[in-house]
Amino acid sequence: MYVLNIGHIKVVIKEGDITEEDVDAIVNPANSLMIMGGGVAGAIKRKGGEEIEREALKYAPVPVGKAIATSAGRLKAKYVIHAPTMERPAMRIDISNVKKAATAALLLASKMKLKSVAFPALGAGVGGVSIRDSITTILSTIKLHESELEFLKEVRLVAWGTKAYEEFVAAVKEFHKH
Repeated sequence: MYVLNIGHIKVVIKEGDITEEDVDAIVNPANSLMIMGGGVAGAIKRKGGEEIEREALKYAPVPVGKAIATSAGRLKAKYVIHAPTMERPAMRIDISNVKKAATAALLLASKMKLKSVAFPALGAGVGGVSIRDSITTILSTIKLHESELEFLKEVRLVAWGTKAYEEFVAAVKEFHKH
């Protein structure tokens, strides 16, 4: 585990399963259609229940740069924040979509007065963005919007597997240089 502070926000980098995180909300790097097929979305649906997807579908389409919240079904988290990184399932994206999704998720968490939120690497699966670029972008987005996130106390960046965790930590070290 690796911890850094960005203003008043404690950022925790850890290896684990985002669906097991005991936080106010976990972030789903969604598609605009709110279809929860593979990757993180699929894992959330499998563990939390089909009702998460059913609830999310009521809001579709959700453009990249906007985010919606649903209940979290059987998960430990209270909510799932669905922040589209792509219009359709399994699209290749660029880093600007990661920035838009991270911004939308953070600002929605703040509007909901949430204290803790967990993120996976956004866009790093089928989106094709490198894990390192994704995490560096999320960190700089937290820094950019820190003053607007007055309720948020903790952001967890949860890596799936040791190899991903090493990339998360490398991203943090890169972020520190700037």
